[in-house]
Amino acid sequence: MASVSSDEWRAICDKFTNAQNLTVVESLNDPDNDPFRSKYKARELLREIYCSLKSFEAGEGEEESGGETGETGESGEQLPVEAPVDGQTEEAFSQGFCGDSPAGLRAAKLGAVEYYLGVNHVDTEELSAGQEHLMNSMKLLGRCRVSSENVSLFIHARNQLGILWAGRDETETAQGFLETAESIYQRYMKEDGSPPTDMADYFSTEENQLTHQERTKRFELAYTHTMYYLAQVYKNLGETERAAIYCHSTLQRQLKLNQFSPMEWALNAATLSQYYITKGRYMEGRHCLSAATVISGLAGEVPSEAAAQESETESERREQLRQKRAEIARCWIKYCLNILQDSKKLLEDSIGELDTDRQEEMKRGRRLEEEEEEKERKSAMLFGSEDTFDSIASLEEKVRCLLPMDFTEARAIFLVGQHYVTQAKEYFQMDGYVTDHIEILQDHSSLFRSLAFYEEDLDRRCKMHKRRVDMMEPVCMELNSKYYLMIRRQMMFELAETYNEMMDLKLTLANRQDETESLDSHTIKKFNNLCSASAKYFQMFLDSLCSPEGKQPEHLEEEVLRPALVARFRVARLYSRLICTSPPGQVENLDKSLEHYKYVVDYCDSHPEAVATVETELELSREMVGLLPLKINRIKAKIPANN
Repeated sequence: MASVSSDEWRAICDKFTNAQNLTVVESLNDPDNDPFRSKYKARELLREIYCSLKSFEAGEGEEESGGETGETGESGEQLPVEAPVDGQTEEAFSQGFCGDSPAGLRAAKLGAVEYYLGVNHVDTEELSAGQEHLMNSMKLLGRCRVSSENVSLFIHARNQLGILWAGRDETETAQGFLETAESIYQRYMKEDGSPPTDMADYFSTEENQLTHQERTKRFELAYTHTMYYLAQVYKNLGETERAAIYCHSTLQRQLKLNQFSPMEWALNAATLSQYYITKGRYMEGRHCLSAATVISGLAGEVPSEAAAQESETESERREQLRQKRAEIARCWIKYCLNILQDSKKLLEDSIGELDTDRQEEMKRGRRLEEEEEEKERKSAMLFGSEDTFDSIASLEEKVRCLLPMDFTEARAIFLVGQHYVTQAKEYFQMDGYVTDHIEILQDHSSLFRSLAFYEEDLDRRCKMHKRRVDMMEPVCMELNSKYYLMIRRQMMFELAETYNEMMDLKLTLANRQDETESLDSHTIKKFNNLCSASAKYFQMFLDSLCSPEGKQPEHLEEEVLRPALVARFRVARLYSRLICTSPPGQVENLDKSLEHYKYVVDYCDSHPEAVATVETELELSREMVGLLPLKINRIKAKIPANN
């Protein structure tokens, strides 16, 4: 635009600077009753800039069709612009004006104003107008080849359109824009790679132009945003592995560019760890969690209660830091719990006990596994900068990422999990966070249960289950069923199963200690108490399914079908196992046992769809319904007539 005087151009640059200041700074102070006041003012300045650019262009006799704002229609008419992705990328690099030609620079500047107008309209919730301006920007750029003068705008425009369409739940359309932005970036870096012109440079005087280093940083940040939005898109499309890869790369780039909020970054890394954990990729999961813990520390110390009381800002900061660090702690708990459970699945035999042959076989393969871990670590995308890398590596060394093979290794993981349980409970307390607090308790209980699997000493194993009871029972009894029915049912079922495990362990222990003699009265009493406690909680679970009048449901809902029938089956077994020397007492217990076995059989007979959910229990129930009456009659026959 050679005809523009230096004063005219400086005036345009000043308007642009003012528009940016209104958008970024002044808008933060807009009143609640006029929240977009500054952005509307910025819009007017951008329109003035656009008109000035068009008038300069007309003065040179170079009016060109298709560049005016408002030419494009609604969204559907513009979608073909993005398809096919590969073809469009090729076209962008091979057709149109050169980016540094007068026509190319004019198109880029007009396209930049259209871009900023588009973002402005989106910010003020005028999405259709915003889309129109962004598509105008794309149309102007479509007349140019991708070059260092315009590549940043090419990517920013597509990022914004990707966000806009994703917000409308048009995920595949958003995917098209974002994948094109990605391929443009990758090809530009391969074929050119020089620091590209930033959009702000279009309207900056020579003395205010950005340095090459700053241009590179802004360009890389734009591409980081592309990757971040693609991660969301792939997640919404159900492509979880692809989403995880893009999320990991985004986090890595944010650290490298030093463009991140410590707590937000840490929480995203901790969330990503949960994906790796569910895939059994514990090295990556541990790395994400270690990085999350270290980076969250960059947010500083949690303000004291006294400071929080004096300042609303400090109070809010205290709340956010405590909550997010507690959420990261919960992710650590899941890491420890999952690695223990995965190991247990590999090591247990058909009855749920430790398979020592399998254990030895896996220990022999450990060296190879450790070598593989080292290879994977060297090729992995590691987080960290010079300041944080050593801290992250140091934290990783304190937690295993290989499956534990014995009690010592399992206990080390258990202790890490228990440490984070304590940390999480400090924030998620019963008073105010009932559901969260109980979920943490349940995880703590599961940690004990997983550790107990590796414990060879049956007495110590039993004590671990007792710890589970002690932490769960008071809370379960305190909960109001009206508000927390589902949670209470979960706890009742878990307590019933825990008492059942303790009962089995006590009996096994007693039989081992005195194999030649019958059980003494003390052992029988303890066994029966555990048996009764288990039956009590199973029955409480079953009672919670009844109507307010106490009537049993004729039809069990799908979510409680298996638990309810299993509870019936377990209660039946428990009554049959009670040790009683009195024949009438034995008959009474067996009658109750038979009643519950019959319920399982009758329900499955009248509801054939239930059979598949309890095949094993049903088979045993049918068998017991046939056998128990014979046993009951034999005992009755021994009871004197006068009884």
